[in-house]
Amino acid sequence: MNLVRRLTFLLRPSWVILAAVVVAFAYLCFTVLAPWQLGKNNTTSHRNKLIAASVDATPVDVTTLLNDPAAKDTEWRRVIATGTYVPGSTVVERLQRLNDNPAFGILSTFRLDDGRTLLVDRGLLAAADGIRLPPIPEPPAGSQRIEARVRKSEGVTPGKDPMTQDGYRQVYSIDTGQLASVLNEPLTTIPTGGPGGYLELTDHQPGAFTPTPLPQLDAGPYLSYGLQWIAFGIMAPLGLGYFVYAEIRERRRERGVTATAPATESASPATPSTPTREPTNAERLADRYGNAR
Repeated sequence: MNLVRRLTFLLRPSWVILAAVVVAFAYLCFTVLAPWQLGKNNTTSHRNKLIAASVDATPVDVTTLLNDPAAKDTEWRRVIATGTYVPGSTVVERLQRLNDNPAFGILSTFRLDDGRTLLVDRGLLAAADGIRLPPIPEPPAGSQRIEARVRKSEGVTPGKDPMTQDGYRQVYSIDTGQLASVLNEPLTTIPTGGPGGYLELTDHQPGAFTPTPLPQLDAGPYLSYGLQWIAFGIMAPLGLGYFVYAEIRERRRERGVTATAPATESASPATPSTPTREPTNAERLADRYGNAR
């Protein structure tokens, strides 16, 4: 019971609010912030493994993947496709960068020998004068054999709808569903285990411009950030415990001073007594934490 009485100060609003903030912060660290960063680390590491494995892998015929709807982890895999480019199917992807300068992504469709049509990213074309869309050569006619990498659809950019400008249909991201509507043509997507896939041409291929560079094989800072959030989630309750301990220790010291004061006065009756008063809360706080004035 004595211990319970000593801890009643924790029921004051200031301590209750502090405890609630600490608990909420620790909960977010362990359930949201740390998993968010660790999840990004796992995703990046998995992507790096797929890219590294694809560099030396032998390209496979794209129909092998198309005929396996359950295929997954196919992004970055090198494939070969045989067919013809569809005339007049050029679409421009806006707001791209090439060597840190403005550029445009050039997209077209490619009809396989079996009749299925795939979306192809032909690469990047530098902007004319840094701002304008340059002339875009049509892809070569006739039967072509192209080598490419499988990429997942990027999704649709909210608030940025397709447009027609400078004589070309233009989009802000590569999404096979949106581009099928823009082209008014059904597109066959490559199974990836996630968003539908398309082809990204490698260097020196028929109809290719400058390929989009492969991502750096760097896991990034996500692992360290995740561990930091875990550390913060542990340190916050420990910090609260320290402040509770400090408050209990200070209150014990004050009670000891109050208890010894009468004994000191009775030991020296000849000394003129000096009237004393109980310090106010403001004076106690100023003595404990320093006067803010």
